[in-house]
Amino acid sequence: MKRLLTYLKRHPLATLFAPLFKMLEASFELFVPLVVAKMIDIGIYQKNAGYLWRMGALLVLLGIIGFGFAITAQYFAAKSAVSTGRDLRNDLFAHINTLSFKEIDTLGTSTLINRMTNDINQVQNGINMFLRLFLRSPFVVFGAMVMAFTVDAKAAIPFVIVIPALAVVVFAILLITMPLYKNVQKQLDDVLLSTRENLLGIRVVRAFNRQESEMESFGKKSSRLFFRQIHVGKISALLNPVTYVIINLGIIAILWSGGNQVYLGRLTQGQVIALINYMSQILVELIKLANLIILLSKAIASLNRVNNIFDMQPSIKEEGAFLASKTPIGSIAGTAAVEFKNVSFSYNETAKEVLSNITFKAMPGQTIGIIGGTGSGKSSLVNLIPRFYDVQNGSVEVDGGNVKTLNPVSIRKHIGMVPQKAQLFKGTLRENMRWGRKNATDEEIYQALEIAQAKEFVDSKDQGLDLMIEQNGSNLSGGQKQRLTIARALVKNPDILILDDSASALDFATDARLRKAIKQQIQNRTVFLVSQRVSTIRNADQILVLDDGTLAGIGTHEELLRENEVYQEICASQLSKEEVPYSVKTAN
Repeated sequence: MKRLLTYLKRHPLATLFAPLFKMLEASFELFVPLVVAKMIDIGIYQKNAGYLWRMGALLVLLGIIGFGFAITAQYFAAKSAVSTGRDLRNDLFAHINTLSFKEIDTLGTSTLINRMTNDINQVQNGINMFLRLFLRSPFVVFGAMVMAFTVDAKAAIPFVIVIPALAVVVFAILLITMPLYKNVQKQLDDVLLSTRENLLGIRVVRAFNRQESEMESFGKKSSRLFFRQIHVGKISALLNPVTYVIINLGIIAILWSGGNQVYLGRLTQGQVIALINYMSQILVELIKLANLIILLSKAIASLNRVNNIFDMQPSIKEEGAFLASKTPIGSIAGTAAVEFKNVSFSYNETAKEVLSNITFKAMPGQTIGIIGGTGSGKSSLVNLIPRFYDVQNGSVEVDGGNVKTLNPVSIRKHIGMVPQKAQLFKGTLRENMRWGRKNATDEEIYQALEIAQAKEFVDSKDQGLDLMIEQNGSNLSGGQKQRLTIARALVKNPDILILDDSASALDFATDARLRKAIKQQIQNRTVFLVSQRVSTIRNADQILVLDDGTLAGIGTHEELLRENEVYQEICASQLSKEEVPYSVKTAN
């Protein structure tokens, strides 16, 4: 709640004026029963038409002024709520971007999207209604009680009993429903996750004819959400009938006692009508308050979920020493561009180690090939270089400095990363290519496209760098997306280039031309080639062979082919008999 108050303080006038104008509206509303009482006791009872017209005009005037105050209050409430929602959403998005991959993996994308959208919308709606009603409704309730006592203290005693009884009912239901609304929001995360998975994987679902089973699975999750909402809805729905019963009992008490008072001549008929009107005003306001409480229950549950993200601190903070951005990595003679020293790593403390005791050096200008079976830890290894994750044991050094002591931003300025899954963003080709370097010229972009073997298909589109890329590159093939992501990394002109199985969608001929162009055009740069293809990494200066997270071998293609059994098995499954000695194949 303290965090929310800091956002409301950014818009103090709107936040203060909204409840203020609502209370002004309520003040005029409280005078209406007294005016009606006077109209009955004087205008109707004494048949004074002129008095009735004057009081009728006063009622219209009170209504117009109250309506003006209500519109003004709504404007300020909406402005404060929408501004707070905007600021909260922006700050949450900025905070999520500070989280390391570890926290994002733990939370999950669907949960983060839900909290960025649905939860903040719930908070925004809660603020809007809160500013409009949190002072108005109690003010009218207690104001009506005070005004009732000004009419007649004895006849107003039912108000003293009704209002505490209503308060007990309202807060009891609030305490019961708040944890239930939290469960509803959690189940909403599951529904969103299922929706997102199915929409992203619609081709796979249809290819395997899994529509029926996926619909059944989604139906179960949706049903759980439905029943949880129905359960909490039933409890919340008790609020209105219970308040109606209590209020109507109060009205009956007023009619019974007030009727006796009128019969004895101690009260007028207009005063009894005024007391009933005040009780009716309390009823209307409590209905509004009941709806406000239900909405606030959802908003508070959503706010807690948003606060949980804010309270989560990144395990990798953007602090530490800076690598010199103008000095290329490896410019100091004898210093390794990247060095792993007895590195062990797991994605969380209780999980099995993904990498164990990895030690190697990558000197400036070297090409390092990394090969191994699926799940052997290839991608995990290269993700440690730009410090996407921190190691548990050992150290990763870039340009002689332990990455844990270096600012992650300064490390990544020297690294061009091409992820395993090609990811492009909606916008022009030029905008996508300038992600690594904002001031890159068109000539530099075309040079990168040529090295990445992407220039030919870009030219065939006849739109040049103004080619529009759809969300996630949906208007491109897999191979085209991969080539563009490689070009994007090359535009950055990095000291260290990491290609994480980024040519898997390319045919062998294009892959070969790509490797040849990189070798010729990118000199004095350290290149990491991650692949399951022997042909991709065979000409590397050093090849790392990974097997179930351990370094099974290191050396050149020829050395490993002679001495390393794991590498021999991989080669035997991919290369011809002429390329792999027969004795090697039978030895396995």
